[in-house]
Amino acid sequence: MTLQIPFDNSYARLPDGFYARLAPTPVSAPRLIAVNESLAELLGVGTAEAAELASVFAGNEVPQGAEPLAQIYAGHQFGSFNPQLGDGRAHLLGEVVGRDGKRRDIQLKGSGRTPFSRGGDGRAWLGPVLREYVVSEAMHALGVPTTRALAAVRTGDDVLREAPLPGAVLTRVAASHIRVGTFQLFASRRQYDDLKRLFDYTVQRHYPEATTPAELLSQVCERQAMLVAQWLSLGFIHGVMNTDNCTLSGETIDYGPCAFMDAFDPDQVYSSIDRWGRYGYSAQAEIVVWNMAQLATALVPLTEDHDRAVEEFTEIVHAMPDLIRAEWLRRFAAKIGIAEPRPEDAQLVGDLLAAMHANQADFTNTFRALPAGTARDQFTDRAAFDAWEARWRSRIAEEPDPEGLMRSVNPAFIPRNHRIEQMIAAAVDGDDRPFHHLNAVLSCPYDDQPEAEELQRPPLPDEVVPATFCGT
Repeated sequence: MTLQIPFDNSYARLPDGFYARLAPTPVSAPRLIAVNESLAELLGVGTAEAAELASVFAGNEVPQGAEPLAQIYAGHQFGSFNPQLGDGRAHLLGEVVGRDGKRRDIQLKGSGRTPFSRGGDGRAWLGPVLREYVVSEAMHALGVPTTRALAAVRTGDDVLREAPLPGAVLTRVAASHIRVGTFQLFASRRQYDDLKRLFDYTVQRHYPEATTPAELLSQVCERQAMLVAQWLSLGFIHGVMNTDNCTLSGETIDYGPCAFMDAFDPDQVYSSIDRWGRYGYSAQAEIVVWNMAQLATALVPLTEDHDRAVEEFTEIVHAMPDLIRAEWLRRFAAKIGIAEPRPEDAQLVGDLLAAMHANQADFTNTFRALPAGTARDQFTDRAAFDAWEARWRSRIAEEPDPEGLMRSVNPAFIPRNHRIEQMIAAAVDGDDRPFHHLNAVLSCPYDDQPEAEELQRPPLPDEVVPATFCGT
C-alpha cells in the first residue's frame, strides 16, 4: 500500500466501553467517485492511484496506523430516550493532526455492520452519500461549522431499501464524533468513572480552558447557539436534531433529511419522519436549548453538590435563548446591510420575513437581490415590499458599506433540494457530472457565477421536493 495517512489516535486509547473494535466489511468492487483533494492536503493524506483510494475509502484495506472502531452512545430521538445507540454503519479509522495543527477524526460511513447496527445492514446507498458529500462541503464553503467529506466510493454492491439501490461509502471528517448522547450513555448507566474520563477527554480535545462541568456546559451552549443562528440565517433545516446528532464540538453533523428552504416559511418541515414539526425551521432554536438541557442533566453526576449544580446549569441553559436571539439579530441584520444592529432592527428584519412568507418569496434569492435592487421582483405584492424598502433604505443610509456586507453574507448558491435529487438520479444512472458540477459551483457560494445561473433558480412546480428522507 502506498497511501500514507498520518494517524495519531487518541479516542482508541480510552477504555473498551467507549467503543467496539472491528474492521470495516469489504465490498465487492469499490470504485472512486470523488476525493476531496484540498481536504486531503490539509489532513496530510498522501496521494495514491484511484484504485487504492477506492479500496481504502471503501473499507477493503485498512491503512497502516488505523485502529478501526465503532463508537457507542445513547440519545433522545424525537424526544424519546434510547439507552443504547452507537455507530451502526460507521467505522472510525482514527485521527490525524492536520497541517493547521487541528485534530480530526476520519470515519467511514456505510462500511458494514457493527455490534450497534440493531438489525440494520450497516450499509448506505448512493443517494445519501452524495447528498452528505455535497451539502457538508457546501456548508463548509458557506462558513458553517460542519463535518466534511473526504471521499465517496461506489461499492459495486446493491443495498435493499424499498428496492435494490447502488451502495456507496462516505469518508467523513469531523473535529470529533463526541455527542450529547455519548455523555448520556455513561450518565444513564451510572458509569461515573467513564463519564469523568469522557469529560476530561472532551475538555482536553475541544475546551482546554474549561475546568469544571459548568464551564464546559457554558462553552458548548455558546457554540450551539451560534451554530443554530447560522443555520437559520441560511434557511437551513437540519431535520433530525436528536441528541445523538448534537456534537460537543459545535459542528453540524448528520445530513440525512436536511434541506435548504426555497420559499420562506417559518414552519417549514421536510423530514419525512418529523410528523409533528419537532425539528422544523423555526423550532430549531428551541430544540437546541432542549438538547443542551439533556447535556446539563448528564453532567450533574460529575459535581459534588448536585442541587447547586442543577441551579447553576439551569441558569446557563436558560441564558441560551438570549444568546440565540442576539446571534440571530447580528446575522440577519448583516443580511440586510446593517453591521452594528440596534434592538429595533429586529422588527425591520421580522417585517421583511413576514412579507416574504406572505408572498412565498424565495429565501436565498430575496436576500441576494437586496444589494442589486431587484428583491422587489421576488414579491407578488410589490406594494408590501415597497413600504418595507422605504424604511430599510432610510436605516442603511447610516451604514458604511451595506452593499458589500450583504454580498459577503448572502449566498448566490445553495444546494437546492431539487438539484440534489436530480444529481442523485443522474448518478444512479451512472452520470456523475451533475455531482461534480454542483460541488464546483457550491465551493464558491458567495461569488456571482453567470455560467451556473440555472442552479439559482427555485424549483418549478413539478420539481418541488416536499419531503426528505434519512439515509438508513
